[in-house]
Amino acid sequence: MDGRTQARRGRHEFVIPDSAVAIKASSSRQIDALVTDLASADAVKREAAIARLTVLGPRAVERVAALAASTAAGPARSAAFRTLEGIADPRAFEPALQALSDADQGVAIAAIAVVRLFVLSARAAAAVDRLTAVTLDRRRPESVRLAALQALRDLEAATIAPLLKSLSGDPSQAIRGAAAAPPAQRLTERDPLDALAQAANEGLPDDPEAIRLAIVQAGGIAPLPQLLKIVERVRDREGAPASGRRGDNWATVRASAHVVLAERGSRLGVYDLRESLERSRTPLPVEFLTALSLAGDASCLEAIARAHAEAGDTWWRDHLARAFQAIVSRERLTKRHAALRRVEQRWPGALERLSVAGAGRAGKAGGAGNMKR
Repeated sequence: MDGRTQARRGRHEFVIPDSAVAIKASSSRQIDALVTDLASADAVKREAAIARLTVLGPRAVERVAALAASTAAGPARSAAFRTLEGIADPRAFEPALQALSDADQGVAIAAIAVVRLFVLSARAAAAVDRLTAVTLDRRRPESVRLAALQALRDLEAATIAPLLKSLSGDPSQAIRGAAAAPPAQRLTERDPLDALAQAANEGLPDDPEAIRLAIVQAGGIAPLPQLLKIVERVRDREGAPASGRRGDNWATVRASAHVVLAERGSRLGVYDLRESLERSRTPLPVEFLTALSLAGDASCLEAIARAHAEAGDTWWRDHLARAFQAIVSRERLTKRHAALRRVEQRWPGALERLSVAGAGRAGKAGGAGNMKR
């Protein structure tokens, strides 16, 4: 046929212009390419794919849902669920419900955001039941439980009152605080992803605890450049005149952001972590060392060794040693490595002292006392 494709439906014939077939094929290829981009290691490419697939809407749901339910890496599945949240198609409900129990907290939080869309729908019973189970499960990460509680805040106050009462004795301070918060401070007042975006793009709120809570809730799925920008803004706020106790609180916010970056396998914050140790003459929040243990590299070792040599606090010295040994073990550094040679030259005997001091937890990871020659 000239420029046409013939098809049959029942006993009737109808004609589809070949141009329409070409458009459909082109759209399908575009969706496939964008779904591939959801799994990209490039955060910018991943965010662009989320935006474009959301615009394509229902046409993309099946392929995006397939990625969300697959065994792909956590960031790819998280991106897929964020896309499904933006499209808000009923076909996303079942995959999201299944992913509430995912071991990857970024995936679980993104799936919760999808299930939240159905809390006030005809599927409310299943949505509320599963979200309540997640909120009450003390084995789940705090960030996942908070996200589930946030989703349930869309319900009437009387409906969730028994749940909030049961959370009043929860071991988690963040959960107790969220459950006890008066209506004006409830989590639904502000979506945590929106709060992080505003903090990064426009400026920090006055209350450091508000942004810390947003990091706990949504840091696992927020764009990495946003988290880095928040780190930079918080660092500037810490250095502002007359920060006082508020400055200590902001330091904890920055530390929380660093832990999230490190847990997501990002080294975007390593420079700031190293500088923080180099500048500090007093112990930092322990989260800084947690982040260093997870993401620090050889360039951080001299800063850790200096802080260890100058530390008067035994607790701080032990944690510095553990971070040092974690990096040495993870990066598989030997005593011949330039960074370790510099440490030993500047602080003779430091490698031995750091090995002995870090022999607790670090030794269990195979690091302490095992620096190869």
